[in-house]
Amino acid sequence: MVSNEDQVQERQEGNKADQTSKPVYILAIETSCDETSVAIVEDGKIIRSNVISSQIETHQRYGGVVPEVASRKHVESITWMLEEAVTEAGVVLHELSAIAVTEGPGLIGALLVGVVAGKALACALELPLIGVHHIAGHIYANQLVHELEYPSISLVVSGGHTELILLEGPGQFRIIGRTRDDAAGEAYDKIARAMGLPYPGGPHVDRLAQEADSEIKMPRSWLEADSYDFSFSGLKSAVLNVVNQSKMRGETVQVAQIAKGFQASIIDVLVEKASRAVKEYGAKQLLLAGGVAANKGLRSRLAERCEQLGVPLLVPPHRLCTDNAAMIGAAAFLKWDKQEFDSMELKAEPQLKLEEW
Repeated sequence: MVSNEDQVQERQEGNKADQTSKPVYILAIETSCDETSVAIVEDGKIIRSNVISSQIETHQRYGGVVPEVASRKHVESITWMLEEAVTEAGVVLHELSAIAVTEGPGLIGALLVGVVAGKALACALELPLIGVHHIAGHIYANQLVHELEYPSISLVVSGGHTELILLEGPGQFRIIGRTRDDAAGEAYDKIARAMGLPYPGGPHVDRLAQEADSEIKMPRSWLEADSYDFSFSGLKSAVLNVVNQSKMRGETVQVAQIAKGFQASIIDVLVEKASRAVKEYGAKQLLLAGGVAANKGLRSRLAERCEQLGVPLLVPPHRLCTDNAAMIGAAAFLKWDKQEFDSMELKAEPQLKLEEW
């Protein structure tokens, strides 16, 4: 009996002759947290479809993502999301080149829904399977709208990740700085909850920070002089202390002023460390990636600093900053280009390491 892996290999060998002329259509699936998304991406750069089902309204009542609820919502959505993505792309199934799916990191139950769906589709269509690192997806979302040059530095700022990553070449990642405790996105959500703002808190804090005409000064955590690491737990504690003291004295919490001071602290640290990395490693570009890349204050300050440095700042449009499958399709093309595929033994890996991907 011929295995699925053997069938896929035969198909790959048969297609090698015309790979240069035929477009590569990768169907990508993203279910790492609380968005169910399916996309079809052509040649790693052209979005043919990118449908997203957000669970924000479901999780708002809990003030954060509930993993079991997220998994169940993915199960409810994945089939019709696959159908909608294929229909919107105008691509028939036999034209697909590969199936890509977020392998990790993320919530294990949520990841499993996407991995099982991706494996089932790859098996049924006898297509190569590509497991994708979620953060690689965020970084290569930039490839959907920009031409990338190497070496470059990527500042990844999302709900669970704050990292500075050196890209030495296509798909060659070296983490030079990471968060030691709370990621920036986590800090935003935690202080927003303490101030009574809706979930997710980041956009509300950003808006208030833009509107405030004064700020309550907050500390900056620079760590060691030569460190590119981040630490925002102290900043979070400082904000909570101001909020609690105001409540104890019976005073109105100055939400906008706190938001402005909090955001100024985070942005100062992110901008300074990112710009120092650009200079030290001779980066040709600075890439901003992750959900917090949508933050207006951060985008504005980084743009100013990059102009001073004479280095382009690459930022995806807002629709590609948050979790979506198009970014997974873009990153998957790196593996397609090298003909590096996964077997049907692929597993969801909630702690998947970027440098090992």
